[in-house]
Amino acid sequence: MANDPYKVLGVDPAATDEEVKKAYRELARKYHPDNYVNTPLSDLASEKMKEVNEAYETIQKMRKEQAERGYSSSGSYQSNSGSYGGYSNFADIRSCIGARDFYEAQIRLDSVPMGERNAEWFYLKGVVFRAKGWYFEAAKYFDSACRMDPTNEEYRNAANSIRNYTSASQTQRAADGICDVCSTLICMDCICEICGGDLISCC
Repeated sequence: MANDPYKVLGVDPAATDEEVKKAYRELARKYHPDNYVNTPLSDLASEKMKEVNEAYETIQKMRKEQAERGYSSSGSYQSNSGSYGGYSNFADIRSCIGARDFYEAQIRLDSVPMGERNAEWFYLKGVVFRAKGWYFEAAKYFDSACRMDPTNEEYRNAANSIRNYTSASQTQRAADGICDVCSTLICMDCICEICGGDLISCC
């Protein structure tokens, strides 16, 4: 991207990583495409959201490279036309998930434009939902990922795993419901016996 990423996020080059992240989150909420659905600003918001994403990812990449080289972060910016250009991969989101930073992963996933939400996006969304304990929502996203890329073993394994879990949960709930009915009948029978009869005669 040609623009200075620090200017795009509205932060000083000397800003801390946490300050950069905070600025990114605020802009992500402001320009999220879902806020402008069916409005004349929809396309503009999508472009702005992409610019914000690219700026944040570029800053992260720059600082990571500086740290790996053992340099202190000077904050200087060098224009690089070969910087991140969209969502050809979701490595950064996977890193957030690996670090159990599900809030950050959620923000990044939600900021991906609708047209760029591929099978991997649906899979990662399912992973975030699963981590939150929203298993039925996770299953829907895993199934969507499998439909979009049926040969991907990672997606299939996740879908099968969550499907087995949700099926077991439904079975357990059904069993719990049966036990509740049994408990009620037992109580009624006890009451009838106290009254000098049995459940059948009382009914």
